[in-house]
Amino acid sequence: MTKTIDEILLQEEFSRDDLIALIDSDDEGKKKLFQKAHEVKQQFIGNKVYFRGLVEFSNICSKDCYYCGIRKSNKNAHRYNITDEDILEAARFAHENKYGSMVIQGGELDSPVFVDRIDHLLKEIKKLSNGELGITLSLGEQTEKTYQRWFDSGAHRYLLRIESSTPELYYKIHPNNPKHDFDTRLECLYKLQRVGYQTGTGVMIGLPFQTSEHLADDLLFFKKLSVDMVGMGPYIEHENTPLYQHRHLLIPLQDRFTLALKMIAILRIMMKDINIAAATALQAIDPIGREKALKVGANIIMPNITPTDFRGDYLLYENKPCIDEGADECSNCLEARIKFAGDEIGYGHWGDSKHFFERRKQVSVGSQQ
Repeated sequence: MTKTIDEILLQEEFSRDDLIALIDSDDEGKKKLFQKAHEVKQQFIGNKVYFRGLVEFSNICSKDCYYCGIRKSNKNAHRYNITDEDILEAARFAHENKYGSMVIQGGELDSPVFVDRIDHLLKEIKKLSNGELGITLSLGEQTEKTYQRWFDSGAHRYLLRIESSTPELYYKIHPNNPKHDFDTRLECLYKLQRVGYQTGTGVMIGLPFQTSEHLADDLLFFKKLSVDMVGMGPYIEHENTPLYQHRHLLIPLQDRFTLALKMIAILRIMMKDINIAAATALQAIDPIGREKALKVGANIIMPNITPTDFRGDYLLYENKPCIDEGADECSNCLEARIKFAGDEIGYGHWGDSKHFFERRKQVSVGSQQ
């Protein structure tokens, strides 16, 4: 017998079929889903939203992902690499403005020079902030030794998006070669958990070839992996990428936006105590897209504090918002928007994932039994 949305939302656990029904729900079902997610967020997370000052320090990348505007083979990309001084200045801004945390993100590189540079920056950021600024890294696949080194130098959260948890779809959006191996990426997530990071991942929503079944499997993947944080948003095409030739398969942007909100809402109900980011890509479709995400379960916002001169070159997708705003303007704008959404900013706090501490506690108890 087919279950109604009301019946599904009363359950403690969702089956794959339940998830598909929620993903495919009509407007009435969507309203019920969003209301339930809002209630769960208020109960388990509260109305605090935490900032992660985002520094996109380089768009030089060794990867050739089919969807990404900064892929290695995109000869039209204007490459840049921000100086250490500018990165440290952005960190100082985040600290002085009580962001609590920052994110260091860039194209995927793994050379010894790159690893050394990140290690040096981590130590300098900790020094200038008296150890008060939390640091998230989003720097792709590395060896466990590198992850450990960066962890020891001050990073404590790491975001590595799987982009799709289905290998077949993964290889439709990545080259099928050793540099873009699904199992390698998955193993990196396990490495991060072993080292002790608050571990985050995520997917793109509304990809060509993607089905509701794929998205349901993504949600189950997050649950099975017991991730601490998730960053996911709507897929937005970039004309200088191989995936652009399949744009005729895409659903309209507004539908991708709605699908992304549904995914955030379902995930909040499934994993009540994790951190969920309101992706910037949401705002590329809807001017108040991130605020809408906060209302249905998200609790993390990443203001862009990259020097303005470089923001226009870190284009993973088209129509990226806020590329002309300075860090101060971005902060003031977001503060007003978050208040409008009925939340408040947790200034000066790391805003760590509650799930992480519960997961570590369970691991500790299990090892003692």
